[in-house]
Amino acid sequence: MTREVLVYSDKQALVEAAFASILDRIRSAIAQRQTCSIALSGGSTPQPLYAALAHVDLPWHQIQIFWGDERYVPASHPDSNYGMTKRVWLDLVPIPAENVHPMPTNLASPQLAADEYDRQIRANFGLEAGSIPVFDIVLLGMGDDGHTASLFPHTAALSVLDRLVTVGEKDGQPRLTVTFPLINQARSVIFLVSGASKQTALAAVFALTGDETIYPSRSIRPQDELLWLLDAAAADGLVT
Repeated sequence: MTREVLVYSDKQALVEAAFASILDRIRSAIAQRQTCSIALSGGSTPQPLYAALAHVDLPWHQIQIFWGDERYVPASHPDSNYGMTKRVWLDLVPIPAENVHPMPTNLASPQLAADEYDRQIRANFGLEAGSIPVFDIVLLGMGDDGHTASLFPHTAALSVLDRLVTVGEKDGQPRLTVTFPLINQARSVIFLVSGASKQTALAAVFALTGDETIYPSRSIRPQDELLWLLDAAAADGLVT
């Protein structure tokens, strides 16, 4: 694994750098393998990134879009990661509907939904049970508590190693989330982290030793590239 940490003056500069980095990796993947698979994060930080991607001319039929986590709410709900991405990006580009793979949040239970998304990912990659897909890009954020995707501190999802998708939980509310094995098999994992409230968690994640059940982002160790894109407020005082 190669790890790179890049710090930008503010959130706008961070988003511009993320935009350039992701475009470069999309184009590289398509040039090398004729396809690019991406797992997206939610939240406010990547929203302007997605809006910028809506204005790029790309071979959309060669791009497969997935999500790394999702609140268990309908796509029309304001908290839906898929719904946000659809409004600011995917509805504005000619990507084939069959290339967009939202996490199902309309099934009888979150566990059934996790099982179904696990099946969908394997089917898209042509994999049998037990195999792990290699995503070209996994985009992640990090919370003030050090969580990433919906892998929260001291939750059962942290120890799920035999599945691609599981049920996460925050404050008693279920979420769907990909697991560490899926994230760590990716060719490129890109963190976008913004704001002074992230300083304590970042320091713990970057420390030489620490508890991964307290700061789950410590467990992200992809097979190839790990890229941390930070703004100056988040990175203040950080020793890398």
